[in-house]
Amino acid sequence: MKRFVIFCMLICILTTTFCASMQMSVYADNAIDLTSKSSCLVDFASGQILYEKNSTEHLPVASMVKMMTILLTLEEFENGNLTDETKITTSENASSMGGSQVFIDPYVDYSAKDMLKSVIIASANDASVALAEHISGSEESFVVKMNEKAKALGMNDTNYVNCTGLPAPEQYSCAKDCAIVLKEVSKFDKYHEFSTTWMDELIHPSGRKTELVNTNRLVKYYDGCDGGKTGSTNEAGCCLSATAKRNNMRLISVIVGAKNSQTRFNECSKLFNYGFANFENRVLLDSTKAIKSLPVNKGKCDNIDIFAKEDFSVTTKKGQNANIEVLYDIPEKISAPARQGDVIGKAILSKDGNVIKEIDLILNESIEGLSVKDCFDRIANKW
Repeated sequence: MKRFVIFCMLICILTTTFCASMQMSVYADNAIDLTSKSSCLVDFASGQILYEKNSTEHLPVASMVKMMTILLTLEEFENGNLTDETKITTSENASSMGGSQVFIDPYVDYSAKDMLKSVIIASANDASVALAEHISGSEESFVVKMNEKAKALGMNDTNYVNCTGLPAPEQYSCAKDCAIVLKEVSKFDKYHEFSTTWMDELIHPSGRKTELVNTNRLVKYYDGCDGGKTGSTNEAGCCLSATAKRNNMRLISVIVGAKNSQTRFNECSKLFNYGFANFENRVLLDSTKAIKSLPVNKGKCDNIDIFAKEDFSVTTKKGQNANIEVLYDIPEKISAPARQGDVIGKAILSKDGNVIKEIDLILNESIEGLSVKDCFDRIANKW
């Protein structure tokens, strides 16, 4: 009897181990042979990781640090704190930065647009520090904001020490976190104004010109690539985070610690090829399309559309079913008055009987209630 019980226990352990390994390796593909230290391939819409290798290992990522500098600057534009013509007064400190630079002059005014494009296109350290000092008063204060933003985004394996990516002992990130920040940056139209530019120039206040050449060669040579950030130091090796879109699918590919520049571009492209060839993105909830039109009680309109508060997408291997069920908890009618943004119901997404997410259903416009005059007018019209 004891032997039988032990035998059954062994079978259960082996079965559980086998099932767990199958679940963990659902998107593993031995055909992808990457030599870089760390890598990650992520679907933009769903956030699903499609491939990873040491994706949370703490490593120096060189100038890919600037993706967070770019993100915080883009948010300043979105919040109205910066415009294209905002004057950025440079400092001696900013102009003295080594490495990649656009050779800004100290104590003169450049436009915020020119500083931002210098960072996005040419990975300029001096322009990065100039922006940081303008936004936060000092690079040190700006770095505090960088780390706060990283924490808010769930970048649990990142610590920033400067805004440039220049070598610093306590500074590190990982492939997965680099994908997260590029995902956020890619949401901004203003980023794409410059990220696809292959060559441009910076005209200094003195009239001097500096040529800007995009450090991300994939924007020119890989079909669909429209953004990204390179990085290269002796400490970090050659790094690249890039994003590409084909049809309705956007992917983010990250390479950390490649042995040389060509390898990072080759391996980043290899990840893109794998993703576009093997996966597809399915939009289950589109926040721009009405879920349902509901009758309105005591309102100036008879019916009103409701929408999902946010999109929801799932990525699957081509030919596979997502097996996600969408159920709606919606009232039969809406009573006026109601305001734009009011929550009317919920979309409940479940897989294998387990709820994986609930998304609010909202009004995209307000509903005015009937006035006394409106009531009399309706009665008169019926007569």
